[in-house]
Amino acid sequence: MQRDSTITHALILEKVAPIFNKKGYSGTTLSDLTEASGLTKGALYFHFRNKQDLAIQAFRINVKRMINPLTVKMQECNTALEKLQTMISYYRGYYELVEKEGGCPVLNMGTDANNNNPELFEAVKALIIKLETGIIELLMSGIAEGGIKQDIDAVAFGKNIYCMIEGGVFMAVTHKDGSYLTNMMDLIESLLREKMSS
Repeated sequence: MQRDSTITHALILEKVAPIFNKKGYSGTTLSDLTEASGLTKGALYFHFRNKQDLAIQAFRINVKRMINPLTVKMQECNTALEKLQTMISYYRGYYELVEKEGGCPVLNMGTDANNNNPELFEAVKALIIKLETGIIELLMSGIAEGGIKQDIDAVAFGKNIYCMIEGGVFMAVTHKDGSYLTNMMDLIESLLREKMSS
């Protein structure tokens, strides 16, 4: 019974996650959720406390769907610099993925939840901190490995890189033009090159 419940839980998330990503928390109705999952409201809420719980878990699934391919590619790298360059390369093609999936889950949910859904907004904020921290840790590893100059401020530079990525995604999505993001990746790559040890 427990296994069946776990499978149903995962299947529900798989069906409703794309809807939350495209329509946001506010725009997703209970009928959207029951129609997509093929379950009644009671059956849905047997597996999830409420719409809020479902939205937060769907957000995490959407992020994993977008970020997991990058994680897999980075695991094949040997150095922090290789991982950073792999990240830049991945985001060069990110607009096509975002367009197919109905937008970037971080931007979509962050914008939707800001000022009207504190719990969901905190989940987005926690994820942003995790992604930002990952970049900072890569830069610190790069310094320790000798591939990046010792005198850089890894925290400030890491935060700037993350801001440039999300800003590039926002502009690309807003203008429906992936060049905003690829141009931003060119800039990040150029700035990283300046920070590399010769």
